[in-house]
Amino acid sequence: MKNAIVSGLIIGLLSGLWMFVMHWLGFSPQRSYMAPIEYVSVFIPLVVLYFGIKSYRKNDCKGHLGFLPALMQSFKILIVGGIVTVSASIIYIDEFAKEIGLMDFSGRIFGALLVGILFALGVSVLFTTKPNKVD
Repeated sequence: MKNAIVSGLIIGLLSGLWMFVMHWLGFSPQRSYMAPIEYVSVFIPLVVLYFGIKSYRKNDCKGHLGFLPALMQSFKILIVGGIVTVSASIIYIDEFAKEIGLMDFSGRIFGALLVGILFALGVSVLFTTKPNKVD
């Protein structure tokens, strides 16, 4: 569980930091438009999830990992990261983007949820070392 918390905190902190960096660079979220630079934030959970599951397989599972344990660990990482990111989003909207509102921003959060599920499936398949066994 320690690996999930650490990796999730890294995802959440980097994603929250990215929102504030984007604001500092002059990009503020719009209701119906996403700047191309905002899509860079997709790489944060992908990279951290990749290294988090890789570390989990190496250190906690001694090199052998089934699909379901990898998927469960991925979901744990994403849940912790999501909680921190949503908290940072609420602070960001309340302080800097009052014109967009939380309801408009919730569509982006839902999109991040879907992308996170796809990343969890992909990374879990990538690090599965017991392909004939579902666990």
